[in-house]
Amino acid sequence: MKEFIKVMKALSDPNRVKIVKMLQHKTMCVCELREALQISQPAVSKHLKLLEEADMVQSKKDGQWVNYHLSGGENSPYVASLLGNLRHWLEDDGEIAVLVERLPVIRRENICGR
Repeated sequence: MKEFIKVMKALSDPNRVKIVKMLQHKTMCVCELREALQISQPAVSKHLKLLEEADMVQSKKDGQWVNYHLSGGENSPYVASLLGNLRHWLEDDGEIAVLVERLPVIRRENICGR
């Protein structure tokens, strides 16, 4: 039951749900997520840490970047099921639609150098 609760808690915050929804569309770094959500870098990092601990998100270092992407859910049936369902859920939500629409113009090369 602990694993189930950890996954549920990971999705209990609107910003974490938004992160998952954005990562469905592209791999992103912290600065891109910060720009999209308009919250502080430490807040984004905290959200990502909770999502990683629940095995919903994984990271990979690529030079100066740390790229975040959704996990495949292979280690948890709860994660696999929720990530699969989240692909279809909230697609008509206004906040999610605005974020997804902005993703193509949110580019780390333009943001992280500021």
